[in-house]
Amino acid sequence: MERFGQEYARLCAAAGAAPQEAVLRRLGEPGGARGRLDLAAQSLSLQTCSALGRLLPGAAPFTALALGDCGLSEEGVRLLLHGLCSNTTVKSLDLKGNNLRTMGAEALGKLLRQNKSIRSLTLEWNSLGIWEEGFSFFCQGLRANNFLQRLDLRNNQINHQGAGELAMALTQNTSLQELDLRWNNIGLLGGRALLNCLHSNKTLKRLELAGNNVPGDILKAVEQALDHNQDREAILSEAQNQVNILSKEVLSLKDEKNKQFMDFMDTVDKQKEERARSEKMSAARVRQLQEALDDQCSIMNSLKTKLQMTEAALALSEQKVRNLGELLNAMKQEQNSVAECHFRELQQQKQEGADREGRLLHDLSAASEKNLLLRNQVDELERKCKVQQDQLFQVKQDLTNTTAELKLRAVEAEERLEMEKRRFKQSLEDMESLRVKEVDRMTQQMEASERSMHNRIQRLEAIRISLDEELSQVKAAALTERGQAEEELIKVRSQARLEEQQRLEHLEEKLRLMTESRDEAQNCCLKQKEMLAEAQAKAKQLTLHADGLRRRLDELQLDLDSKEEEKVTELNKVKVELQEQIGHLEAERTAQDGLREKIAALERQLKALSSNHREALLDKEGEISLLLEKLRMKEAEISRLREEEAQRASFLQSAIMAYVQGSPLGTHSSRK
Repeated sequence: MERFGQEYARLCAAAGAAPQEAVLRRLGEPGGARGRLDLAAQSLSLQTCSALGRLLPGAAPFTALALGDCGLSEEGVRLLLHGLCSNTTVKSLDLKGNNLRTMGAEALGKLLRQNKSIRSLTLEWNSLGIWEEGFSFFCQGLRANNFLQRLDLRNNQINHQGAGELAMALTQNTSLQELDLRWNNIGLLGGRALLNCLHSNKTLKRLELAGNNVPGDILKAVEQALDHNQDREAILSEAQNQVNILSKEVLSLKDEKNKQFMDFMDTVDKQKEERARSEKMSAARVRQLQEALDDQCSIMNSLKTKLQMTEAALALSEQKVRNLGELLNAMKQEQNSVAECHFRELQQQKQEGADREGRLLHDLSAASEKNLLLRNQVDELERKCKVQQDQLFQVKQDLTNTTAELKLRAVEAEERLEMEKRRFKQSLEDMESLRVKEVDRMTQQMEASERSMHNRIQRLEAIRISLDEELSQVKAAALTERGQAEEELIKVRSQARLEEQQRLEHLEEKLRLMTESRDEAQNCCLKQKEMLAEAQAKAKQLTLHADGLRRRLDELQLDLDSKEEEKVTELNKVKVELQEQIGHLEAERTAQDGLREKIAALERQLKALSSNHREALLDKEGEISLLLEKLRMKEAEISRLREEEAQRASFLQSAIMAYVQGSPLGTHSSRK
């Protein structure tokens, strides 16, 4: 308030006028702290009115302004009321005893049209009714105003025409509750006009008409209409209170339901997070298992490739063995053909020897002379026979040595083959090349030995042919020795055949074992793939079931939202019905009991609906808890299945490792 006084003094000084001491004193009184500026019975100058009119727009430091009996001029009233048009804090205005005229009435009409804060207006002792044009402007402003609640128009010389204007204004005004028209000249016509306006005005609760020459029946009718308005206002206030209570209950129910829904959504989010975490963990475990299975598959693939490589190596070795067998068979056939040729030659030689013996018997007589010469020749032949025997013995030794070398080389070839099979994991290509080289070398050696044997046999045959003519006398010994040599050769050949057959049987047994191990590994791989496919199918089924549970949760959420919307629509319908019933109450006073019963029924219906909704929510929460329990059980089953799959994978891995370690390849790798 002091700041308001300072501003007032500054504006007066700016206008070149001295501020009024009485106004400054009233502005500085402690009563201003209670929100009231009392300038009653103070003669306010035009400069003071102008300054106050410039200070009043906006927010003023008081809520009540008393300007009664101030002797305000028309211009001063206009300036003050112009400032109050845009004021937002003044709620009570007192202008009694200021002898307002046309300009003042017009300013009051403008004030009522523009101001939205004034609730009480006192215009006692102003003679507004004399100025018909100004009073009509005032009534127009009152018609447009919807904020004024109390209006005092006592002693304003209002006649029946002014009362008619005022009645027309009251028909459209919806905020005025108290109107004081005592000590005016309203009369019968004005009283009837006011009585008629009360049929459409339902807010006016107090109307004072004493001292207006209004008949008693009109006064009674006015009192009845006012009582009706008061009763209506009481009913409306009661209904409004009930509506407010119901709305508060509805809001509380909404808040409670929202809290429950938010709690439910929080639990659902937490469960979703837990399920997401469990799914992530399960996915990580599945990935680990998949990686382990991939490793096992890669190991199995590597084993398959190694098996294929060993099979290829075995196929090559078998092909080479077959080639060697074919070569041996060819050699045997050649040897048989050579033996048959030798046998035929020996038969021919025997026949020739017999013929020669006959000729010799016939020629003994002629040869006796040459006995000495023959004896010498026999000595020489004996020496030559000894040499030939030595050569035959050397040939036998060479044959035994070659057979032993062949056996040793065969044993060495088998050992090298075994070592090459054991070392196929590290350097299969080197092993293959070494094997090829070794076989080539063996074949070359065998071919060289065969060629040397053929050369020796040819040389021996040449020597034998050259010496047959000379050894006719000692053919029996040579034949016996040759027969022994042939028998030994047959024995050597049969022994070589037996050893070759044993070696082939041994290789076939190894090949059979390798094929059996390959079949077992393939069966294990197939079983592991089938188990993996079954696990994947189970995982897919579980994911589908989890998706179904999620869809069920979404459906339950949609059902809950639909229930909430139905509740809101029902509440809106209830509100609409309440508004309709309130409208009926305005027209029918006698339907009050029925309205109360309907309100009670609606309350019961609302309570029943709320209880039903609570029961439905409880049922839905039970279903959700059951579904969550099922989901937890499914997750436990998934974890159990994953553990079983992990155990199976570990068992399979241990079995494969045991098999690999137990196989010849595994022993070779463990030795390495």
